[in-house]
Amino acid sequence: MEHLVQPDQLRVRILLWAEEEIHLNHLPPKSSATLEAILYRGELPRGNVASIVGTEARHARRIVSAWFEVGVLTSESIRTPLRLAFPAKFASWWMPELFPDRSA
Repeated sequence: MEHLVQPDQLRVRILLWAEEEIHLNHLPPKSSATLEAILYRGELPRGNVASIVGTEARHARRIVSAWFEVGVLTSESIRTPLRLAFPAKFASWWMPELFPDRSA
């Protein structure tokens, strides 16, 4: 199973995906810094997003909202930390050996 998931490369694949989404203007600039922090820490208090991305709180809220719209982040409430959601629609990108793209 480890061969299929390749956990040592998972963080890299997720961040490459995020950079591609930013490049395509599907996500706001600096969004990947939030995702990277969550990948390292496991969760991230919402109040820390602005300092991580180096913006004002308003822009940080836009970044968090964009991640929620894409389905990448989850949180139990508006006061609980942000966590990675691992949406199924990105499984073939994030874990290509475990979920090969069927369109190829």
